[in-house]
Amino acid sequence: MRMKKKNYKRQRKARKDEDVPTEVLSQDEIDQLLTAIMAGDDDPEDLKPSSGYNCRKVKIYDFKRPDKFSKVQIRTISMMHEIFARLTTTSLSAQLRSMIHIHVASVDQLTYEEFIRSIPTTTILATINFDPLKGNAVLEIDPAVTFSIIDRLAGGTGEAIKNPHELTDIELSIMEGIIVRMLGNLREAWTKVIDLRPRLGCIDTNPQFAQIVPPTDMIVLITFEATIGDVEGMINLCIPYATIEAIVNKLTNAYWFGNNISSSKDYQLNDCEDIPVKLTAEILRRNYSVREILEWKIETVILPLRQLAPEHCYLRLGDRRVWRCKMLTDNKWFPKQVEIIEFEKNPLGTEGILMDTSKVNPAVMGALSSAGITISVELGSTAKSVKEILGMGEGTIVELDKLAGEPVDVKANGVLIAKGEVVVIDENFGVRITDILGSLGLDTND
Repeated sequence: MRMKKKNYKRQRKARKDEDVPTEVLSQDEIDQLLTAIMAGDDDPEDLKPSSGYNCRKVKIYDFKRPDKFSKVQIRTISMMHEIFARLTTTSLSAQLRSMIHIHVASVDQLTYEEFIRSIPTTTILATINFDPLKGNAVLEIDPAVTFSIIDRLAGGTGEAIKNPHELTDIELSIMEGIIVRMLGNLREAWTKVIDLRPRLGCIDTNPQFAQIVPPTDMIVLITFEATIGDVEGMINLCIPYATIEAIVNKLTNAYWFGNNISSSKDYQLNDCEDIPVKLTAEILRRNYSVREILEWKIETVILPLRQLAPEHCYLRLGDRRVWRCKMLTDNKWFPKQVEIIEFEKNPLGTEGILMDTSKVNPAVMGALSSAGITISVELGSTAKSVKEILGMGEGTIVELDKLAGEPVDVKANGVLIAKGEVVVIDENFGVRITDILGSLGLDTND
């Protein structure tokens, strides 16, 4: 099936890139040709230009499938998704505990109908909402890659399956988690162009049910080659032109490599109270020694040093905790929300202050007392105008930029170093590390 898809892709590309040689005459040669025809003296065939500069190759423009993206825009899209491929390679390698390699194989523009016809009849098709853009995209994962991932997470060796079958509810749930993690990487890859907030919609297995645009609409297709052990397969990201039409002018080298200040230019101020300010929802802030951080591994649990209700968090303005909030229960894959309860009485405090030291190892306490690294765990963030912030009080509900199913960010002095999930142990909350982003760079045996 994979070979058939690759052959179809090569045929499609060959048809698209087919050039038709056409002879182009200069003005002098046109005048000579007209003079010869009127005089009847010469054979017009003798006046054709010789091969050289005037013999150019042109491509016939197909009005049924017009090119919507320039070569520069295609290159920019390719660079953006190379970042996505590297991030996904790192995150999936850590999650599956196996060597995984993902890279961009090609970026093409074609009709949506051509894309649907080029993929297997039974596959994973995830519809993605491209907030704040109006429209959807489709992420397609080859069955070979899908079943290899499921097998690895189920404790197997990740071998290729010979007879693909319809996914069970448990298998679909596993793939939902994988796709949500990939969407977090996609958001980071698009950061320089737009603050994209991709959100998983539905998952289909039949291509005919994933009709997000009319069949003749143009799309850009980013094809990734994925290798999991000995298993090879394709991952396709289909983005309709209609979805990204509003920002297509930003897909240029100048914008990509230049100073990205578009947000401040596009933001129209009526008065100073409209200036946007970032708010961050924080569930834990604690001082750690370097030695403790270097010993973190996947499944390590970070606990606060004083009790805090599992459903409570803080809403931070800059580096100050301004409000104490309650985390609301949201539907899976919908934006996280917090509700303000009251003003926080200790805005500059961390869980390393005013703590109960009776159950803390004295050696750990000694390290904490001289620590210079502050670990914070963040649910998400949002931007509000000064006017909106001044009007916030008890009962205000704030919607964050992360989904209810996404992991939380673990940051060291403001730098993202790990991902985690909130857990409850003996009626107290904690954060369990699920992914460490790269090496911390020090040897703990020194």
